[in-house]
This record gives sequence, C-alpha cells and structure tokens, in this order.
Amino acid sequence: MRVSRKIAVTLAGAAVLAQAAACSSDEPAAGKQPQAAAEATTPAETPSPEPTHPFTGLPGAARRPVLAAKIENTSAGKPQLGLKSADIVYVEQVEAGLTRLMAIFSSKLPPKIGPVRSARISDLHILPQFGKPALAYSGVQTKMIPKVQQASLVDVSDSRAPGAYFRQPGRYAPYNLFAEPRKLLAEAPGASKAKDIGFTFGDAPGDGTPRKSFSVRYPAARFTFTWSDAAKKWLVWQDGKKDMAAEGGQLGAPTIVVQYAKTERSEFHDLNQSYTPLVHSTGTGRAVVLRDGQAFKARWSRESERDGTVFTTENGEPMNFAPGQVWVVLAAPKPVIP
Repeated sequence: MRVSRKIAVTLAGAAVLAQAAACSSDEPAAGKQPQAAAEATTPAETPSPEPTHPFTGLPGAARRPVLAAKIENTSAGKPQLGLKSADIVYVEQVEAGLTRLMAIFSSKLPPKIGPVRSARISDLHILPQFGKPALAYSGVQTKMIPKVQQASLVDVSDSRAPGAYFRQPGRYAPYNLFAEPRKLLAEAPGASKAKDIGFTFGDAPGDGTPRKSFSVRYPAARFTFTWSDAAKKWLVWQDGKKDMAAEGGQLGAPTIVVQYAKTERSEFHDLNQSYTPLVHSTGTGRAVVLRDGQAFKARWSRESERDGTVFTTENGEPMNFAPGQVWVVLAAPKPVIP
C-alpha cells in the first residue's frame, strides 16, 4: 500500500509539472503577442486600383494640360508626325468633301507634330468639353478670328507662339509647318488639365458583330479600318492606301468611334466658294463603335458644348471602349457636300 501511494503521488506530481510546462510554452514572452493572434487581428489590405487616364483608360497617366492640334490629312501632307502619341484623333469633314484631323494630346507628348494647318468652325464647338485646352493651328479665315478670340481655348497658333513652330526640310509649303508640343504648352500656362469627357473603358458588351473591316465615306475621301489580331488594333487605310506614320508603322487604334452627326453649311467658305461644313457635335445620334474585331451599334449624346460626349449601347448601358488611343470619326448620316 505504501508503494502504491508513492507511485500515485509521483504520477500526480509529474502530471502537474507537465501541465505547468505546457502552460509555460504557450505563454508569450513579455511585450510580445503570439503570431497567430497578430495575424488574426490584422485586416487584409485590398490594393486600390491604379488611376486611369480619362481619354485612354490606360493606368498611371497624370492629369496634364490638354493640347489640341490641327493636322493636315491629304496626300500632300502625309505621312503625318506625332499622331501615334495622341490620346484622341478626331476626323472632320472640311471644304470640297476632304477631311482634316484634330489630335488631342495629354497623357504623353511627342517631340514634334505636323503638318499643322488652319482651324475650322467645328473645332470651336468640339473643344469646350475639354475645358480650355491649348489649340495649335496655322491661321483661320478673317471672319472667324472673333470667334476664335471668344472660344474656350488658349491660342497657341503660329502667330501667337511662333517660337514653337518650324519648317520641316524636305516638304513644301503649306505642308511643311511643324511644331514642338512642349514649347506650345509652355506658351499656354492656363490650359486646362485632362478631365472626364464622357468616355468609359472596360469589357465589351456581348452583342457585337464580328467585322474584319469597316469603311466611312466622305464626298472626296474614304477611310477603311481593318482589324489586326496581331496588333490588337484597327489599322487605318485612307483612299485605298495604308495610312503610315512618319515615325514608322501604320496608324491604328484599339477603338474607332464612327459618330454620325448632322452636317451642314456654315457661314464660311474658301477662295473657291466651297463652303466649310459645320458638324453639330451636341445633341444625340447614332454611332458604331469598333473594338476587339467587332462592331457595336451605339448611341451618343452631348447636352451642351461644356459637357462631354456619352456613348451608350442601344439598351442604354455604357458603351465601353478598349483602353488605348481612340479615333472619333465625325461623319454625316449621308455624305454631303455643303
């Protein structure tokens, strides 16, 4: 009995020691917390999405001042320089059924752009949605000067900022006038910075029609946009020829917007009495959006010139563009020579 009692006491003591040891190993050192507890009380951080540029939907672009530039678009002025760096390229009808471009720069600036040509009345109605952008151009009709002076823009034409312009060797006037964007913006300290103009970017709707090409005809010009799987862009052809960039390669963009807008005569005309078209870029209308090798029927609306242009699907949902450069082709519902 004594032996049994000794064994029992010994076993009981061992159990107490074991329990104390176990408690001691679980106890954190002074001033420290157990790792598991620390992890449990630290909330998981969700990375915030990187900001995107309102003109392109691409990440990481700062809100810099906006520069608009009028660029020649006939064979005499090709190849153009700097268009590959534009955020947005507008195609506008001008006299005699031809077209001219207005390139919008903000997220990046090329070293040089051109050929820079004269402005048109439709430009003054498109630009206010950008706030008060800088406008690079070379002259306007005398009757238009007061309208330019009253317009929502900072004038950096060749007469206002001559030091930013130069004549490009190997080209002939008037198709040899080029400009340096950084010098242009240095002359426009009050130019507005990029802001929301109504564009949305993201996944495409599910109701597109596969297309390999899409053409837009003007009275004296024809654009064809062909989808390239390799480049993930719509490549630009004009009048049956590849539209090449002076920097090299064919011009193209992930998104082409064909915006059908009422077009009629303005009060202005050229020396040949050919009237300048006026494109009505406010109101509502239909559009075709080309992206990802598909064509989407869409609607556009712009309540006033200070407002951006909103594009929606036929069901009223946002018509998302593919991130990257956007071409906005302003076309009359039916080709017209004003």
